[in-house]
This record gives sequence, C-alpha cells and structure tokens, in this order.
Amino acid sequence: MSPSSPLASTRATSDLNSPPPGAQEPAGHPDGVRATARIRAAHNGRVTTLPQLRSDGPFHLRRMRTDGNAATVGIIGAMSAPLGGDRLTLDITAEDRAELEVTTAAATLALRGPTTQAATYDVRLTAGEHAHLRWLPQPLISAAGSNLRQTYTVELAATARLALREEQLLGRADEEPGHLVSRILVHRAGRPLLDQHTAYGAPERGWDGPAVLNRHRAVGQLLIVDPRLNVRRDPLLLGEGSKDGCALLAPLAGGPALLATAIAPNTSTLRELLDEARAHALTR
Repeated sequence: MSPSSPLASTRATSDLNSPPPGAQEPAGHPDGVRATARIRAAHNGRVTTLPQLRSDGPFHLRRMRTDGNAATVGIIGAMSAPLGGDRLTLDITAEDRAELEVTTAAATLALRGPTTQAATYDVRLTAGEHAHLRWLPQPLISAAGSNLRQTYTVELAATARLALREEQLLGRADEEPGHLVSRILVHRAGRPLLDQHTAYGAPERGWDGPAVLNRHRAVGQLLIVDPRLNVRRDPLLLGEGSKDGCALLAPLAGGPALLATAIAPNTSTLRELLDEARAHALTR
C-alpha cells in the first residue's frame, strides 16, 4: 500500500498534546463520575467461573451465557457516560486457563457534560498463561462537543490469546465529532507488542484529510494475539479502491499477532471489514 493511502497514515496520527506515559492525569471535574468496575475470571479445572463481578457507576455487569469452557459478561450502561470530567475504569482479568468474553449491550456515547474538560475511559485487560480474553464491545460514538481520552492497557502472558476490537464513530448523523484521543498499549510476556495513538476531531489537524480518514466517519481496529497463528510477513489490503472504506491486516513484529485497521463511512461497513479481516487472520 502506498504511503498516501488512508490506512497507511491512520495509525500514525499522534496526539502530540497527550501526556507522556507515567504522567499524572488531571483530577477531573468535581461533578464528574469516578467509577471502577472489575471482572475477574478463573478456571476451576473444568470451566471458567467469575469470582468477581463488581459493578460501579455507569457500568452494570451481567453474567451472560456460558458456552463450553468460556464465560461471557455483558456491560449495561446504568447512566449517561462518559461525560466531560468523568474518570471511568474497567479492570478485566482472565486468570490462567480462563476463557472470557466481554461485550457491551449498546454503543457507548461520549457527550460534553458539565465541562469541556476531557473525560477518561481506561480499559485494563490482563490475561494469564493459556488464558483467552476477548474484548468485543459495541462502537464508541464521539458526539459533538465531547472530549474523551480512551486508553487500553493490556498485559498478556506468553501463552495468552487475545481478541481486542475497537470501533469508533466520529459524530452522530449530520454533526461534527468531538475530540477523541485513543491509545492502545500492549505488553506480551513483559515486552512491548503495540503502542499506538490516534486522535480525531478539533483541535487536531489533518485528521479528516486524504492522508488519514479521507472524510470517512467510522474507524476501528482488531488486534489478534495467538501463539498458534501462522503469521506471514506480507500485509493484506481489503476493499482497495472501494468508496465503502478499506482495511489493512498486518503482522506485528513483537509476537504472533495481527492488527487490522479499517476506515468506513458507517459502523455496519466497518464491522464487515473487521470481520473479513478476522476471517483472513484465522485462516493463516
């Protein structure tokens, strides 16, 4: 793919104003919500159990069906969030040999709230030896006037498996998006695997231009980490030349991992592209 392709530059869109790793985050607005929900999955020798489900703030956790060895948790929004000034955290752990899937009942809507100060939404994912963790939420919608910093911090054991899907819709119908900054930081066996920043909406410059989103409003990625993957060196471009967006599936240098990055005019087309990328990844 040429350097001027939309997908080639999407992952290079850096948030130059974000604090460096380890810097102290602002305290948030005094009226903002501070909440930390926790999920812990463990394997009892036969199936995956859920010894900890701690709901908090806007996060109502519900135990869903059990399919074979796996456990599934659904997150239901108990209030409007994230709003400006909120500090929200999800702490999710799949212990050794546990198999856990976490999803959301509906899209997450970022709104302005009582202040223009940024809200933070931190998702912390940990997977132990031979664990399988799937984070498959519905899209995040960046509404006009919102200001959100979303961070994924992932710690994987050497034999852990991960599927992480991130989908973002920049603005609702006929509106401009808010300011959305996202970071994905992944370590595998204690070593860096992926550290990625993206930033969209004012005051970022060039985010909507032909070198980045090319006026598309849905953007997402799918990260698959699996020691069983047969990872080839050549990337795969899906939907090249289509007006309905495209996706790039590429290996990561730090481990048996594939990253699909996609842009599309809407979330349904975005999901189709990511699903197609996932199918290709699993056949490698």
